[in-house]
Amino acid sequence: MTDGPTGILVGVDGSPDSEAAIRWATHEALMREQPIRLLHAIAPVVVTWPVAYLEASYLDSMEANGRDVLDQAQKIVQAAAGDNAPPAIETQVVHAAAPPALVAASRKAYMTVSGSRGLGAIGRALLGSVSSGLLHHGQGPVAILGAGNARPGDDTSPVLLGVDGSPASEEATALAFDEASRRGVGLVALHAWSDVGFGSIGSDWDRYEGEGHRILAERLAGWQERYPDVQVQRRIVSDEPARRLVEPSEQAQLVVVGSRGRGGFTSLVLGSVAAKVAQAAAGPVVVVRPR
Repeated sequence: MTDGPTGILVGVDGSPDSEAAIRWATHEALMREQPIRLLHAIAPVVVTWPVAYLEASYLDSMEANGRDVLDQAQKIVQAAAGDNAPPAIETQVVHAAAPPALVAASRKAYMTVSGSRGLGAIGRALLGSVSSGLLHHGQGPVAILGAGNARPGDDTSPVLLGVDGSPASEEATALAFDEASRRGVGLVALHAWSDVGFGSIGSDWDRYEGEGHRILAERLAGWQERYPDVQVQRRIVSDEPARRLVEPSEQAQLVVVGSRGRGGFTSLVLGSVAAKVAQAAAGPVVVVRPR
């Protein structure tokens, strides 16, 4: 273990997406020899008239439900470990809304894992409030996956990495190489020009392509030397990055992208690429957030 953030943190609420996140996080914890931390959040009661006895009854009910959810989550971890000894399990119930609770806990976790949608009906159409909150405010790697796009731990498909040439993609590149090496699979490094699609580049294609190869060469060189066991395939495309990452996600066991931080233009970048990929990808997506 290192002195830095440790543990694979998972937000659990009993939903199918949450259960898928627990299973995926279990494989990640075993692969990295990290403990798994199961967090269940109980939203505070908001009332506008004196109903203290109802509030107490509600909290007792939510506490009992939280214990049941965590008990079931621990069983899922044990089952997901299969023939392996399960990772060390830590459980926690917090009285707070789930998004800020997980964002705060992510500061001390190596990786935070969330289902793409929770139990709320509104969240089923788009990314849920928890996953969206983590994508914009979480710290460190944030893995988003749903019940329908979780991949088994023995998948031989490659890891797909989005490279945009910014310093923010460096940590994503580091994680992608590490994931590919630990899983014993190849890495597909994809670079697209911008988040605005180009219908026709024409005679400028050679210049754009040359610049793309230069960016990939700079971003990958040191990591390829550090991970000689990882075979790398490079792809240069002139299209909207999110779409080009979503389409091949069906042939990848994991998609890794970086996040450029908070506020201003960076929020637009996050919204146009990372969130779109997390919402539409066919498999798990890890967005590497700055700490």
